[in-house]
Amino acid sequence: MKTPQPAARVPQAELFARLPAEWPHDPAPAIRAVVQASGVKVVVLDDDPTGTQTVHGVPVLTSWSVAALSAELRSELPAMYLLTNSRSLPPAAAERLNAEIGRQLGAAAQQAGRSYVVVSRSDSTLRGHFPGEVAALAAALNLDVDAWLLIPFFQAGGRYTIDDIHYVAEGDWLIPAGETAFARDAAFGYRASNLRTWVEEKTGGRIPASAVASIALDDIRRGGPDRVTELLLALPKGSICVVNAASERDLAVFTYALLLAEAQGRRFLYRTAASFVPARAGIAPRPLLTAADLVLPGSGGGLIIVGSYVPTTSGQIEALLEQPGVTAFEVDVAALLDNTRQSGEIARVAQAIDQQLGRDEDAVIYTSRRLITGAAADDGLLIGQRVSASLVAITRGVSCRPRYVLAKGGITSSDIATGGLNVRRAMVLGQILPGVPVWQLGPESRFPGLAYIVFPGNVGSRQALVEIRRSLKVVRA
Repeated sequence: MKTPQPAARVPQAELFARLPAEWPHDPAPAIRAVVQASGVKVVVLDDDPTGTQTVHGVPVLTSWSVAALSAELRSELPAMYLLTNSRSLPPAAAERLNAEIGRQLGAAAQQAGRSYVVVSRSDSTLRGHFPGEVAALAAALNLDVDAWLLIPFFQAGGRYTIDDIHYVAEGDWLIPAGETAFARDAAFGYRASNLRTWVEEKTGGRIPASAVASIALDDIRRGGPDRVTELLLALPKGSICVVNAASERDLAVFTYALLLAEAQGRRFLYRTAASFVPARAGIAPRPLLTAADLVLPGSGGGLIIVGSYVPTTSGQIEALLEQPGVTAFEVDVAALLDNTRQSGEIARVAQAIDQQLGRDEDAVIYTSRRLITGAAADDGLLIGQRVSASLVAITRGVSCRPRYVLAKGGITSSDIATGGLNVRRAMVLGQILPGVPVWQLGPESRFPGLAYIVFPGNVGSRQALVEIRRSLKVVRA
């Protein structure tokens, strides 16, 4: 069966106008009732910390002993996140890590006596270790899984799946994902925009596009939960199914149907973007956070650390540096990659940052914007790891407590949390901008109670960093 090929970019309003009307009934209350009655915990393996960008009131763990997992499984909270940061690892290491967590989780669930479902949360622009880490996780969990569900929809980031084609919004346009800069990623690049073809591409042809199932928007919007439940129950054992969605209502209708199918004994493993987690866990939305919600200290400078190289981030840095009173420190990436210069560059920047924070002034650290890559895909990951490790060393060299810390970029924010701030458990407070989560750090961290802003590299307008800094700045009389 030949899968349809995506056209060039299309106006979003024009494409959306051709879609059927949304299902008229909101299933969110029914979802929350089913989730609460079932007592099933949602466990999210997040391949970088940006997956918490849609939830609040749930914990993030950066280590996964059986005892720690068992304690979280026993809690009344609907979900928990395990920060694997596996997107920063080579494929074999990512698979080993997922297998290790799967074994630990299985043992903890047996100890806690708690039922659970597993979300493998990854990038809404399809960058990540698929199918390898999902297969490793499934094998280690030893679950009798009926199918994998592929759900990269993420409305806050402008990621939509329509007619099996995954789109990325740019202004008023929808771009097929395979034609974006994300698809040219050195480590996770791809060509296909049609998700069924993408599965064939990522599995090296082992799973042909014709064998990949799909739940269409017509099924969701015209057939509603009953039709989607029927399709889920009919999925062939061991199959992969693409889920189309162009709105939060679409996702909610699908999720309710999923719960109905699971109530009839079906079991699924989910590979998703961030929007699916609150839907499946029954977490209601909350308003964006304000400075008052974060209980910030009355003095001190904010520390903004930028490691991401995507064009969105570079534009945000440019806008931030145009603001009066911004003191920025550029880190020379070439120096970080030079064994003879690395330690000196780290010490130079750490000392300057400490002095700036000591004057109650905000400080911005950003890496030089020229992206340095290697010949092989893994070289890019290794270079990224070295740069991120250097940003961690700079953070550890800062002794003055910041008013808040903002880390821009998935790998950067994970490494700063675990290596620079010693985070083992944090609570997700909510979002300060759409898609931008804030954590409150635990007592074991270097700065207990600190507000830590996890800012994805590919999220936000050009003015997003400016807006956050302005909203959190100390107001002096």
